[in-house]
Amino acid sequence: MAQTWQQGNALVVGASQGIGLGFVRHLLADDRFHRVFATYRQPETATDLLALQNHPKLHCLTLEATEEGEVAQLAAKIQAQAAGLDLVVNCVGVLHQGSLQPEKSLRQIDVDQLMQYFQINSVPGILLAKHLQSLLRQEGRTVFANLSAKIGSIEDNRLGGWYGYRASKAALNMLLKTAAIEYGRKNPHTVILALHPGTTDTRLSEPFQRNVPPGKLFSIDRTVTQLLTIIDNATEADNGAFFSWDGSRLPW
Repeated sequence: MAQTWQQGNALVVGASQGIGLGFVRHLLADDRFHRVFATYRQPETATDLLALQNHPKLHCLTLEATEEGEVAQLAAKIQAQAAGLDLVVNCVGVLHQGSLQPEKSLRQIDVDQLMQYFQINSVPGILLAKHLQSLLRQEGRTVFANLSAKIGSIEDNRLGGWYGYRASKAALNMLLKTAAIEYGRKNPHTVILALHPGTTDTRLSEPFQRNVPPGKLFSIDRTVTQLLTIIDNATEADNGAFFSWDGSRLPW
């Protein structure tokens, strides 16, 4: 991490499993962070995260990131323990969950499922941007990184399908880009990023892994390492940018 983050504070939202849990483990091992706040929805799905609770740097907090009241309470709890945040990583997202599955054709479009995609994939990012703004307003560089997806790129869409997931990630990108413009005026040292992690070996990608080219299914550790490299190298000029896992810029 950047030298300015000595004794820094980090927040990982959606840290119970997968990439979010991977970020927590990496940040706990990084001497440049004094506190790592990590959120989860339900204890029964966060056993691996809660097993780390004895770590002196880790503070686990429950959060339903789609509920504004809970996001506001999260900000207040962190403010009571820390002067500010140096790094926020939002890992909240859904591709499939029970009856919620990617649509292959227009015939499968369901309004309730579309709204569920937007609620989980789009809303938390902008709520966090709203309620964490004062905590990110530091003298040195701060970063607010969000897991997006290359599939949310409108220009890159050549295969079609997956309407809800594509649209909700595109909406997240627009919300972040718009917030980045406002942050540029009010939080000039904060860098807001949308990051495509690549296909990672998690529950989210598991049903679709057989179609992944050799060498392009990443371990969680590799994904987190690659994304932390982007975060580390990001400057204020990158505020509002959309990056792929390899550091290349993605089209909107």
